[in-house]
Amino acid sequence: MFRIFLSCFVKITGYIPQKLFFRTKVHYQDKRAQSRRIKGRAIIVSNHRSVWDFAMMLFLFPTRHPRCLVAELMFEKNPVFAFFLRAMGSIRVDRNSHDFSFIEKSVKVLDKNQVLEIYPEARIPEPYEERPVAFTPSAVYIALESGAPIIPVFTQGNYFNKPKNHVIIGKPIYARDLYNDSLSERENIEIINNILREEIIGLENELNDKIK
Repeated sequence: MFRIFLSCFVKITGYIPQKLFFRTKVHYQDKRAQSRRIKGRAIIVSNHRSVWDFAMMLFLFPTRHPRCLVAELMFEKNPVFAFFLRAMGSIRVDRNSHDFSFIEKSVKVLDKNQVLEIYPEARIPEPYEERPVAFTPSAVYIALESGAPIIPVFTQGNYFNKPKNHVIIGKPIYARDLYNDSLSERENIEIINNILREEIIGLENELNDKIK
């Protein structure tokens, strides 16, 4: 498959440059529960600090080839970049439309035992905003529909001439286990989405304690 070939090519040719420029130090909430090796289908959910987060994630989980949900703006930058995103299996999300077909596409990806990558903030926060900004519920909808575990990740987003980038991988979260049948679907989505955001915040706090 061309997507796998391209992903492997990027990882091989980019291995040394990412070591020099990303300088990522990986930490774990519980390495026995979730390491850098992902078995089976999964949804990687991370905060968003830089446009380079997508590239860093390719090397964070080296044995898998995540398919990323990408905003329409990135597809509209130029034809060459749009071709690259499609070739890498990225799934387009039109944030200003009511087209939710990306959820169905994402579930089909997971049904094939693949890995999905989602940045639920849907944009890079402004410097003055509290981080992470409010999460969109897409990851929760997809997790509930597919039954796939969510692997939470927090990254500092420090690349290139900044200090070393620290990343922490959290323990898997199963959205279906958090679903309360006594509540409406809307209430459940909101609660689980807030739990997921709080988990990312908790990972940030754990990471800060580890690197002090």
